[in-house]
Amino acid sequence: MTTLSPPAPLAPTAAAAFDQMLEKVRYEGAYPTRQQAQHVVRHVLQALGRQLTGDERVELAARLPHDAAALLASQIPTSRPLTGWGFVKNLAERTGASPATTRWDTGAVLGVVARIAGDDLIARIIGQLPDGYALPFGRAQLARAA
Repeated sequence: MTTLSPPAPLAPTAAAAFDQMLEKVRYEGAYPTRQQAQHVVRHVLQALGRQLTGDERVELAARLPHDAAALLASQIPTSRPLTGWGFVKNLAERTGASPATTRWDTGAVLGVVARIAGDDLIARIIGQLPDGYALPFGRAQLARAA
Protein backbone atom coordinates (compact mmCIF):
# COMPACT_ATOMS: atom_id res chain seq x y z
CA MET A 1 0.00 0.00 0.00
CA THR A 2 1.35 3.40 -0.93
CA THR A 3 0.73 6.43 1.13
CA LEU A 4 0.46 9.85 -0.31
CA SER A 5 2.43 12.61 1.28
CA PRO A 6 1.01 16.12 1.41
CA PRO A 7 1.96 18.32 -1.51
CA ALA A 8 5.01 20.46 -1.07
CA PRO A 9 4.21 24.08 -0.36
CA LEU A 10 4.30 26.23 -3.43
CA ALA A 11 6.99 28.83 -3.71
CA PRO A 12 5.52 32.30 -3.64
CA THR A 13 5.05 33.82 -7.04
CA ALA A 14 6.78 37.06 -7.92
CA ALA A 15 3.45 38.87 -7.65
CA ALA A 16 2.79 37.37 -4.23
CA ALA A 17 6.25 38.41 -3.01
CA PHE A 18 5.65 41.98 -4.17
CA ASP A 19 2.21 41.97 -2.52
CA GLN A 20 3.84 40.82 0.72
CA MET A 21 6.38 43.62 0.44
CA LEU A 22 3.59 46.16 -0.10
CA GLU A 23 1.73 44.87 2.93
CA LYS A 24 4.87 45.18 5.07
CA VAL A 25 5.38 48.77 3.87
CA ARG A 26 1.70 49.51 4.44
CA TYR A 27 1.98 48.24 8.01
CA GLU A 28 5.34 49.93 8.77
CA GLY A 29 4.25 53.24 7.29
CA ALA A 30 0.69 53.06 8.68
CA TYR A 31 -0.75 53.77 5.23
CA PRO A 32 -4.53 53.46 5.05
CA THR A 33 -4.58 51.77 1.63
CA ARG A 34 -2.49 49.36 -0.39
CA GLN A 35 -2.52 51.88 -3.24
CA GLN A 36 -0.88 54.51 -1.05
CA ALA A 37 1.80 52.02 0.00
CA GLN A 38 2.37 51.09 -3.64
CA HIS A 39 2.70 54.78 -4.59
CA VAL A 40 5.32 55.31 -1.87
CA VAL A 41 7.23 52.15 -2.79
CA ARG A 42 7.34 53.19 -6.44
CA HIS A 43 8.73 56.65 -5.74
CA VAL A 44 11.26 55.60 -3.10
CA LEU A 45 12.64 52.66 -5.11
CA GLN A 46 12.94 54.76 -8.25
CA ALA A 47 14.77 57.45 -6.28
CA LEU A 48 17.08 54.82 -4.77
CA GLY A 49 17.71 53.48 -8.26
CA ARG A 50 19.09 56.90 -9.20
CA GLN A 51 21.60 56.68 -6.34
CA LEU A 52 22.96 53.12 -6.43
CA THR A 53 25.58 51.78 -8.80
CA GLY A 54 27.69 48.69 -9.29
CA ASP A 55 27.45 45.30 -7.69
CA GLU A 56 25.31 46.54 -4.81
CA ARG A 57 22.64 47.77 -7.23
CA VAL A 58 22.63 44.44 -9.09
CA GLU A 59 22.60 42.37 -5.90
CA LEU A 60 19.78 44.42 -4.35
CA ALA A 61 17.68 44.06 -7.49
CA ALA A 62 18.27 40.30 -7.40
CA ARG A 63 17.00 40.06 -3.80
CA LEU A 64 13.90 42.22 -4.23
CA PRO A 65 10.61 40.93 -5.63
CA HIS A 66 10.52 41.27 -9.42
CA ASP A 67 8.22 44.31 -9.54
CA ALA A 68 10.29 46.11 -6.90
CA ALA A 69 13.53 45.25 -8.71
CA ALA A 70 12.07 46.63 -11.96
CA LEU A 71 11.32 49.95 -10.24
CA LEU A 72 14.88 50.17 -8.90
CA ALA A 73 16.49 49.16 -12.19
CA SER A 74 14.32 51.45 -14.33
CA GLN A 75 16.35 54.48 -13.30
CA ILE A 76 19.70 55.63 -14.62
CA PRO A 77 22.13 56.18 -11.74
CA THR A 78 23.46 59.67 -11.24
CA SER A 79 27.18 60.28 -11.30
CA ARG A 80 26.92 62.37 -8.11
CA PRO A 81 24.74 60.67 -5.47
CA LEU A 82 22.85 62.84 -3.00
CA THR A 83 23.35 62.80 0.75
CA GLY A 84 20.57 61.16 2.73
CA TRP A 85 18.94 64.55 3.41
CA GLY A 86 19.43 65.56 -0.24
CA PHE A 87 17.71 62.31 -1.24
CA VAL A 88 14.70 63.17 0.94
CA LYS A 89 14.53 66.79 -0.29
CA ASN A 90 14.80 65.73 -3.94
CA LEU A 91 12.12 63.09 -3.53
CA ALA A 92 9.85 65.59 -1.75
CA GLU A 93 10.24 68.02 -4.65
CA ARG A 94 9.46 65.30 -7.19
CA THR A 95 6.36 64.05 -5.37
CA GLY A 96 5.05 67.31 -3.94
CA ALA A 97 5.03 65.89 -0.41
CA SER A 98 6.55 67.66 2.58
CA PRO A 99 10.09 66.74 3.61
CA ALA A 100 8.73 65.30 6.89
CA THR A 101 6.26 63.05 5.06
CA THR A 102 8.94 62.04 2.58
CA ARG A 103 11.35 61.19 5.40
CA TRP A 104 8.64 58.95 6.91
CA ASP A 105 7.92 57.32 3.53
CA THR A 106 11.60 56.73 2.88
CA GLY A 107 12.09 55.06 6.26
CA ALA A 108 9.02 52.85 5.79
CA VAL A 109 10.20 51.58 2.40
CA LEU A 110 13.93 51.33 3.05
CA GLY A 111 13.36 49.59 6.39
CA VAL A 112 11.47 46.84 4.58
CA VAL A 113 14.09 46.77 1.80
CA ALA A 114 16.80 46.34 4.44
CA ARG A 115 15.07 43.30 5.94
CA ILE A 116 14.70 41.74 2.49
CA ALA A 117 18.28 42.49 1.45
CA GLY A 118 20.05 41.44 4.63
CA ASP A 119 22.59 43.11 6.88
CA ASP A 120 25.71 42.52 4.78
CA LEU A 121 24.31 44.00 1.58
CA ILE A 122 22.74 46.96 3.39
CA ALA A 123 26.06 47.70 5.09
CA ARG A 124 27.77 47.77 1.69
CA ILE A 125 25.03 49.97 0.23
CA ILE A 126 25.30 52.43 3.11
CA GLY A 127 29.09 52.39 2.67
CA GLN A 128 28.71 53.23 -1.02
CA LEU A 129 26.32 56.13 -0.53
CA PRO A 130 27.10 59.56 0.97
CA ASP A 131 26.26 60.19 4.63
CA GLY A 132 22.70 60.10 5.83
CA TYR A 133 21.29 56.80 4.54
CA ALA A 134 21.82 54.62 7.61
CA LEU A 135 18.76 55.79 9.54
CA PRO A 136 16.27 55.35 6.69
CA PHE A 137 17.59 51.78 6.31
CA GLY A 138 17.01 51.28 10.05
CA ARG A 139 20.69 51.35 11.02
CA ALA A 140 22.70 53.59 13.34
CA GLN A 141 24.53 56.41 11.60
CA LEU A 142 28.15 55.98 12.53
CA ALA A 143 30.63 58.80 11.99
CA ARG A 144 33.16 58.14 9.27
CA ALA A 145 36.84 58.45 10.17
CA ALA A 146 38.45 61.65 8.93
